[in-house]
Amino acid sequence: MQTMTMSSIMAKHRQFRELGAGQFDALVIGGGITGAGTARDLALRGLRVALVDKRDFASGTSSRSTKLIHGGLRYLEQLAFGLVFESCRERHYLRQIAPHLVKPLPLMFPLYDNARRSPGMVRCGLMFYDLLALFRSTHVHRMLSAEEALRRQPNLASPGLRGAALYWDCQMDDARLCLENVISAREAGAVTVNYASVDQLLYRQGAICGAVVKDTETGEEIEVFARTVVNSTGPWLDQICALDGENELKLQPTRGTHILVPRISPNEEGLYLSAEQDDRMFFVLPWGDLSLIGTTDIEVSDPDHDDQETEEEIAYLLNESRHYLPGLSLQRSDIVASFAGLRPLLAHGKMNPSQASREHMLFESKSGLLSIGGGKYTTYRAMAADLTDRVVTRLGNNARPSSTHRSPLPGGKTGPFRIYCTDQAKVLGRQFGLCSKTIAHLLERYGSRTEHVLAITNKDPALARPVAEGVPLLECEVAYAAKYEMARTVDDVLRRRTSLALQPGHGAAARTQVATLLRKHDQS
Repeated sequence: MQTMTMSSIMAKHRQFRELGAGQFDALVIGGGITGAGTARDLALRGLRVALVDKRDFASGTSSRSTKLIHGGLRYLEQLAFGLVFESCRERHYLRQIAPHLVKPLPLMFPLYDNARRSPGMVRCGLMFYDLLALFRSTHVHRMLSAEEALRRQPNLASPGLRGAALYWDCQMDDARLCLENVISAREAGAVTVNYASVDQLLYRQGAICGAVVKDTETGEEIEVFARTVVNSTGPWLDQICALDGENELKLQPTRGTHILVPRISPNEEGLYLSAEQDDRMFFVLPWGDLSLIGTTDIEVSDPDHDDQETEEEIAYLLNESRHYLPGLSLQRSDIVASFAGLRPLLAHGKMNPSQASREHMLFESKSGLLSIGGGKYTTYRAMAADLTDRVVTRLGNNARPSSTHRSPLPGGKTGPFRIYCTDQAKVLGRQFGLCSKTIAHLLERYGSRTEHVLAITNKDPALARPVAEGVPLLECEVAYAAKYEMARTVDDVLRRRTSLALQPGHGAAARTQVATLLRKHDQS
């Protein structure tokens, strides 16, 4: 067993004042997955980097996704072979660098009479999907009879069912995957600050040279100077471009709404379904004790006010789910939680949003502001590498090439994850006196850093207890989030460091104690 001590982890004090300490090679605005991945890549290449976000890291789109790392099977219909190949490659890389957060997930695609996609079409598409993945999926697809499909998913509508296709993608913890990129960037030397907004850019002889950054907690402002300024604000890209005098819209964001309901099937297997109303593909996925259903694709015009799910979208997801799962008769009252995220899609005119390209694009303004738009969560690492290459070229820097495809994220140093969990569950259970279920839960969240989290209890054994009776969150996790994961608020802990806010009760029983622990362990 690898010995890990608290001294091996860098202290995580708030770094706002450090933003004013000299010139950075790059200031990255936006701490979603693309900005976090870019800051990590830049820092690992030896550049001096600052990363800021006006709210918490991953508080926008990057904690509100469908929680899939996938090759994009439906993009084959759009003949986007390059995107599918890239997505399958990145899925493979992410399984290697974050095995605790990115895990294989079987998906069933039911085939019905009179459906637009025939069994032959689906079979050919999945053969090509496996080929584009270079057969690096955990399994190749296979076709199921109607009887076998119903044995695996007994709640499926049976009339007209001809069979099903079974294939594999991956499920992930989106908020923590983003957070671990931020942590990795920080440990490589980056200055990373959440709750730090940019409302003004700085110029020298007409060229952008930094920004005024405001600490939204205190109101303090600092001028941050950088040789390159990167706009990776996702759906808010055009707002930063407007500060730079660029008023032509580059994005046409869409909203994707999701609902969480009691677990539909005990099988660790998702459903990939075609909506009756508009033929849009949607998912029904296992998610702990719940099932996640999503998503919609609604164009929005104001990212600041259009990022909340609507009753119309919720009704759409319920209606489409009832069509395929009639015996469950899902109702509005069955919904445990709901959330929506905005996709930073490139401007696509009058095209159907679901048909719009998921490719990414780099923009460079007259002043030198670098912006990145489009893309999808699965390809964030490749997007970040592309953007970092542009920064390195601009700076004329002899920085080493990207290593993010082979450098494990902070909790990803596990090797084969299931074997690691089996070994560590016994060792950590004995060392810290916790039950196997609790240890397994921690390993799924923190991976190879689980011992770091539990080591806090060596000095204060009381931190090994739950924050409230019946709540699956230990006090040491909150202390760790405050000390080492830059958590500032109760919602940071309950929604993004953990997913308790999406569980039954929404973490209400834990809020008071979480707030107390955050104050106690605040590293400001």
